[in-house]
Amino acid sequence: MVEKIVGGVVVALLTAVGRILWQNRRHLTLLRVLLTPTRRIRVSVAVLLRVNDEDHYVLFSSVTRPGAFGPPGGVVKYHEAAKPRLERFGFEPEGRARAEMRHDLRGFLPALRVLGFARWLQRGTDREAATECLRRELVEELGEVGHEELAPLAREAGFRPVGRHIDGPLKVPGETYRQIRFFEVYDLVPDKPEATELRSAVLNLAADADEPLVIGVTRRDITRGRSQAHVVLPQSAFLAGDRRVREDIAPVS
Repeated sequence: MVEKIVGGVVVALLTAVGRILWQNRRHLTLLRVLLTPTRRIRVSVAVLLRVNDEDHYVLFSSVTRPGAFGPPGGVVKYHEAAKPRLERFGFEPEGRARAEMRHDLRGFLPALRVLGFARWLQRGTDREAATECLRRELVEELGEVGHEELAPLAREAGFRPVGRHIDGPLKVPGETYRQIRFFEVYDLVPDKPEATELRSAVLNLAADADEPLVIGVTRRDITRGRSQAHVVLPQSAFLAGDRRVREDIAPVS
């Protein structure tokens, strides 16, 4: 009798574990958060653009991290229709330093809600499509680096996915929370003259020693975190691999 009870409990536990693994099969690295269910987790969702010519990757100057350079791209925005679901997840938006950061998918979650949040992201409902986000951010960032003349090309360009990466959960120096960052990386689709012209233009800017806000870096530069006098932001590692090797640099408040 005891053996049957114990056997039933074991089967139930294995079934539950199997269900959890199956539901989260695309996010197995996140299962660690279940070990600290009361912890607060910072999450952010971003799309990056890879523009490269062999071992030569284009990076833009960062507005929020002066002196540092990272891939074009930015944080995905959620739609109004997502608010009830995000509230059920316990999502707390991060403080907005700028008005254009409104509705960014960047904030805090209880650890137990992270897996549900990741599955919702995977479905892509009630939020910007990655390509929509990338086009919006690219137009904005071309203006920030002083090349608004390229914005019409960015509005017409198409993008194709390169990969998805989950960075974390990682400890944040000086903070009590851990951080998980979701990245999608895209290339330009060279099927339109606008995309071909845009790619050539930004590669030429990166190769111009007199261009202060657009640079080109190698894989070695990305690993070292520096290209001559320029700091290379750690998310640049996802342009050439599946993990980063350096700690984040805190933004200017």
